[in-house]
Amino acid sequence: MTGKVFPRLETERLVLREVKEEDAGSVFHYLSDPEVMKYYGMVPMVEVREAIEEIDWYRRIFDEGTGIRWGITLKGTDEVIGSCGFLEYSSRHARTEVGLELSKDYWRSGLMTEALAAVIQYGFTYLDLMRMQALIEPENIASQKLFEKLGFLQEGLLRKYERTNGLFDDVYMYALLKDEYVVER
Repeated sequence: MTGKVFPRLETERLVLREVKEEDAGSVFHYLSDPEVMKYYGMVPMVEVREAIEEIDWYRRIFDEGTGIRWGITLKGTDEVIGSCGFLEYSSRHARTEVGLELSKDYWRSGLMTEALAAVIQYGFTYLDLMRMQALIEPENIASQKLFEKLGFLQEGLLRKYERTNGLFDDVYMYALLKDEYVVER
């Protein structure tokens, strides 16, 4: 996808970096929280081993060239407080899906807007993407507002699109095209 060197991104307040196994405790902290996991598509984690498996998946999608997931850290600290990145990347179609989550300790701080803006810029600039898309459950108003703030448009409702914990969920498809992208927001 981008070669073998994992890209490091910096913003005003954040460093987005590769998540390592030693970050498992931090990742477990927020992925075991039922509020954070409410719209994630998985049940909250109950063992640190699950966080290690998630981190292994981050590495695997990078190595396979199908995605990239950055750990979000505050400048001056090294604790991972969330993640953001691409999955289902297709170089042939120049598109990817965007996924993210953030520890609720940092909700409503503008940090995810800052992280997502850096990831979007990276995708359009370095991966030469034409399209980024996000699947968002209708009840997840905060994520809808976040993506809309960064220029994504709601394209429609995908009915019974995902199975989560044995139930089928509807999701909105949001997308941002390269020719709609504005760097300074």
